[in-house]
Amino acid sequence: MIGERIRELRLKAGYSQEGFAAEAGLDRAYYGGVERGERNIAALNLVMIAAVLAGLYKRGILDVRARSSG
Repeated sequence: MIGERIRELRLKAGYSQEGFAAEAGLDRAYYGGVERGERNIAALNLVMIAAVLAGLYKRGILDVRARSSG
C-alpha cells in the first residue's frame, strides 16, 4: 500500500507526521489517514508528498534505494 511506503520513508527521514504534513502543505489528520490507508489520496496531494520526498533525497537526508526491514 502506498501509505505504508510513504510512512516508511517519512520515518527513515526522521520526520513526525505533523512535521511532514506541514512540509507537504497538508492537514496532519488527512495525512495520517493517508498513511493508515483510511483516506483516498488525491493526485495533487500525492504530487505534494512526492515533492517533499524528492527534496529530502536531493539534500541527502533520505536514501530511497533500500527498504528498511520490519
